[in-house]
Amino acid sequence: MRKIAKFHFVSHEQFKNDMEEHFPNVPSEKINEIHQQLQLPRRATTGSAGYDFYAPIDIWLSPGESRVIPTGIRVSIEDGWVLKCYPRSGLGFKYRMQLNNTVGIIDSDYFNSKNEGHILIKITNASNEGKEIRVQTGDGFIQGIFVEYGIAYDDEVEQIRTGGFGSTTEE
Repeated sequence: MRKIAKFHFVSHEQFKNDMEEHFPNVPSEKINEIHQQLQLPRRATTGSAGYDFYAPIDIWLSPGESRVIPTGIRVSIEDGWVLKCYPRSGLGFKYRMQLNNTVGIIDSDYFNSKNEGHILIKITNASNEGKEIRVQTGDGFIQGIFVEYGIAYDDEVEQIRTGGFGSTTEE
């Protein structure tokens, strides 16, 4: 297999800012502890295509509820590749956990964006069976798969990313 990427942690400052925005009730001391215990994504077996991302904090979602999860992770990726993020199969199958954008796309130039390329995941409990989603700290909750892609022969894009999440169309 060709190796084309490397996972990294975001800085403590970036993680703290994103946690304070999305988990305002978590005290600063706890955020420091969470950041120190983050795990880089990894494959579970030699045959696994997906890299498991681990929950930095307990996640509890009632049916219809959504939450943005700061993973504390960024990834450097070679040009011509993308990281696609999906719910872990069991959470999707058993509880209908979904990513709000269906598939998270992490482009190779996201790594150098102004938010350090911090991978934020917005998940929703889409259960129509009344099931709560409960993910414990350290449990895998999404998986990322690296995929090679091509571009059109007449592609002439010269714009360089300067912003963070969702910024490719911003001026």
